[in-house]
Amino acid sequence: MTNLAANGPTIPPSHMDLLTRLICAVLTTMMPDGQPQSSIVWADHDGDCVRVATTRERRKGRNLRANPKVSLLVVDPDDTARYVCVLGDAELTEQGAIEHLDELTRRYTGHPRYYGYVHPVAQRARETRIICRIHARRVLVDAIHSCRDPGGRLRS
Repeated sequence: MTNLAANGPTIPPSHMDLLTRLICAVLTTMMPDGQPQSSIVWADHDGDCVRVATTRERRKGRNLRANPKVSLLVVDPDDTARYVCVLGDAELTEQGAIEHLDELTRRYTGHPRYYGYVHPVAQRARETRIICRIHARRVLVDAIHSCRDPGGRLRS
């Protein structure tokens, strides 16, 4: 099912919890040779876009700079038939990237910061952190759960 709003596609309320719960997502970017490359990532939603933290130097960061087409898939671990997939274009920014990374780190691990807890502090000087904001072109959700309200009841 594709959910298209008047101002573009949005994630339906029935599936927004997949971006607010502690669920890892699969981010797929395109390699220079056209092969897809997928990575497990932490993700959140800023009210407009899905956001993922990465670096300019990592493979996904290099892929996104060369080709901003991206997809992000989140599968409900409690019901693997329930998912949301966001297909869109990446906007990359360094502004607020460390703060965003630390926010995701607190959320997913309980640690106060990424550097010094998940990766060594020295690693920070070797990479440029960025936020990948995904501007959705299409939002796909499973057909079974898209006709239910957030409480699991069938919509009339």
